[in-house]
Amino acid sequence: MDSLTQIILGAAVGEAVLGKKVGNKAALYGAIAGTIPDLDVVARYFFDTVTATEIHRGFSHSIFFSILFAPLFGWLISKVERKSEATFKDWSLLMFWGMFTHPILDAFTTWGTQLFWPFKTRLAFQSIFVIDPLYTLPFLIFLIMAMCQKRTSPKRKRYNRLGLTVSTAYLATTLILKWFAFQEFSASLEKHGIAHENIDTRPTPFNSVLWTANVDTENAYLIGNYSFYDTKEIEFTSYPKNHQLLGDLKSDKKIQRLIDITEGWYTITQKEGELYFNDLRFGLISMDPKETQFAFSYELKPTENGLVVQEMPKYRTDAKRLLNALWLRIWGN
Repeated sequence: MDSLTQIILGAAVGEAVLGKKVGNKAALYGAIAGTIPDLDVVARYFFDTVTATEIHRGFSHSIFFSILFAPLFGWLISKVERKSEATFKDWSLLMFWGMFTHPILDAFTTWGTQLFWPFKTRLAFQSIFVIDPLYTLPFLIFLIMAMCQKRTSPKRKRYNRLGLTVSTAYLATTLILKWFAFQEFSASLEKHGIAHENIDTRPTPFNSVLWTANVDTENAYLIGNYSFYDTKEIEFTSYPKNHQLLGDLKSDKKIQRLIDITEGWYTITQKEGELYFNDLRFGLISMDPKETQFAFSYELKPTENGLVVQEMPKYRTDAKRLLNALWLRIWGN
């Protein structure tokens, strides 16, 4: 999830663990704990694109990381907060739950998380977009209401518990909505007699009403959208896999690692003699049926020193255009 949401979750967890003893400092250190796992983004400044992508939501998002570093951070905080009622054990528990709930929440997103690192299994329930106001805003409101109360006030605990309850209930609801959307996609494919190997569904940005499906067929991937307000048939657009365009590059280790990262959901495109590796899991940069540019695309540059993989940049104008189209599409086809 986005940084703000993880800060709010960490703060609420910190409040639940130690709010009664240390007041708003519990939320402060909980927010810090909720931020720590995402510091793995600095890897992009020290490693190549493929390695940095592999590192993201890996070790720092694992149970192992939380268990290993919670006592260390707990000890550091106990030295800073010497006059606090909280003990080293208290601070360690706060840091553990603050860091551990971070990857639990991330597991519901499209990217997922390697919760059981060093095992390569990636949990990705794909039921919520990385930014969802319906999850974050009520959570934030209840947290602010709790922090405005005295640390001994029963209302403080009640408000914080409400925030955790409402946000968790919404998260559970997205799983139910995902199931309904999956049923609609499956029924449409069956109705049109489209043979397929697999279906991958996820919500579109900032909502849980409009859903997208990637459909794996023999030589192409089909992509379709479904809103709970739709009244017409689902339309699928075909995107050729073009895996053969890789040629000898298919055996390159970096390409194999990219394939593992995408879990096989990728296409290859060629523009002006250059090859591009497209990650299908995050969709296209616009709602235009003729769109061919994917949100995560990597240019492949063979050199004398080996294959160079470079992520293609994203622009604010693309995001603005996508948001406008999404708002219209949410309300039905």
